[in-house]
Amino acid sequence: MKERHLQVSRLGRVEYGEGLELQARLENDVIADRRVGHLLLLEHPHTFTLGRRAKTDGVLATKELLEAMGVSVFEINRGGKITYHGIGQIVGYPIISLSPDREDVHRYVRDLEEVLIRTLGDFGIEGQRIDGLTGVHTSGGKVAAIGVHIKRWVTTHGFALNVNTDLSYYDWIISCEGEPVTSMEQILGHEIELKEVEDSLIKNFAEVFAIAQFAETPSLSAAVPAVS
Repeated sequence: MKERHLQVSRLGRVEYGEGLELQARLENDVIADRRVGHLLLLEHPHTFTLGRRAKTDGVLATKELLEAMGVSVFEINRGGKITYHGIGQIVGYPIISLSPDREDVHRYVRDLEEVLIRTLGDFGIEGQRIDGLTGVHTSGGKVAAIGVHIKRWVTTHGFALNVNTDLSYYDWIISCEGEPVTSMEQILGHEIELKEVEDSLIKNFAEVFAIAQFAETPSLSAAVPAVS
């Protein structure tokens, strides 16, 4: 089996549509050459995304209210229902090949959960799985959502971890299975530096996915215009 190499890019704040375009380009790159994968870590402006199992009535705000709040809405091809992306949340998009030895969708989702559980543990937070649900939960609510898409065993979309997230935006959607949500800030009682959480995510992702080598590639940040 060939060694796995991972290019990690911390992209800052990126418009959701621009993030979709970048994922599509990198997906094609990985399908063409499976030796190198990518892990994108970023924030999105306020966005509601509707997965393949979502219903449009899961968004409770009117179009006018969404515009007033500055919230964009996207219907996308990941699994799952409705979720929120926004400021203070770390979104992770792994674009990696699961061939030949990890061709198992359920295992991939459980591995992403494991990355998040280990990351929370690095900050003294106990994360857990709940049978029948996807994502990572705590005693105070769901702290991380997962929704993936796989094409020819190359992954796109990924996870969203609430770090210093304004949880009031969840009031305007029926998220996933309607469970309560929380954030690392709410659990710990103080804000956390996003870079520290990103450092932990990168370390744990490399361990869980048995990445032989990983390196940060700041040049990728030029591929997407940042949002001020």
